[in-house]
Amino acid sequence: MRQPSRRAVGHPVIGRRLFRALPLTPALALLLLFLGGPIVYCAWLAFTDLQLTGQAHSSFVGFANFRRAFEDDAFLNAVWLTLVFTVLSALVGQNTLGLALATLMRRASKPVRTLTGGIVITAWVLPEVVAGFLLYAFFRREGTLNALLGFLHLPSQNWLFTLPILAVSFANVWRGTAFSMLVYSAALDEIPTEIEESAEVDGAGGWRRMWHITLPMIRRSIGTNLMLNTLQTLSVFGLIWVMTRGGPGDRSQTLPLFMYEQAFQNSMIGYGTAVALLLLLVGSLFSVVYMRLLRTEV
Repeated sequence: MRQPSRRAVGHPVIGRRLFRALPLTPALALLLLFLGGPIVYCAWLAFTDLQLTGQAHSSFVGFANFRRAFEDDAFLNAVWLTLVFTVLSALVGQNTLGLALATLMRRASKPVRTLTGGIVITAWVLPEVVAGFLLYAFFRREGTLNALLGFLHLPSQNWLFTLPILAVSFANVWRGTAFSMLVYSAALDEIPTEIEESAEVDGAGGWRRMWHITLPMIRRSIGTNLMLNTLQTLSVFGLIWVMTRGGPGDRSQTLPLFMYEQAFQNSMIGYGTAVALLLLLVGSLFSVVYMRLLRTEV
């Protein structure tokens, strides 16, 4: 009996796969048109000398914008401040505080959980501009923080002038901790209570249970939370713009603010777009590191 050829058997399978993918075609076309198209166009602009004013035609300049960036002290300063802002507010602040709140709320009474969760989530759902104005009023010379310090007879200072990057980092922690708290609350609820009870019976204290049981079991949630927090923090613009506008000088000017300044205030669209691609590269590097960590099974 003659066996059907591999080619004849493969055609129906390919046809079924194409038929199943057919409903996704409109969505894919829209993504390519409205997402892929602008990305490709912006990537092209990064290799040109396009300007908003004073130029009739743009020309291809190759990697000149990227070389200019790495020779620009202001760009290197923005890279350093972006890393400081990301580490302080995302990797340390939001992650640690979110885990601490989730752990404490797990053992708290229901009224305490409701009140704490409502306060933390309110800060998260506020628009970025509104949160920026609130934190500006908190840190300004005549603001709430200095009023509290004066009430306690402690020295006050202009926090937005003396410690601007720390002020905006604290603001981002205040606004974004709710997300980490929700992620860790869901992860902690998945830990079987029998394991924790057995460790407690064996004499393991709270810190030992946290280090040897809790953290290993929520390892993947930690990696996911770190990745999402990092990518969100790298793109923070409105919060810093409202509080300091990158100042004083350039002491709180992260890459998104530097990119905005070059593209729209200095009218150098090509250079600003090159900085945006470099920011995208930084986010991609963080994503690769976190994805490799997530591959490791607990």
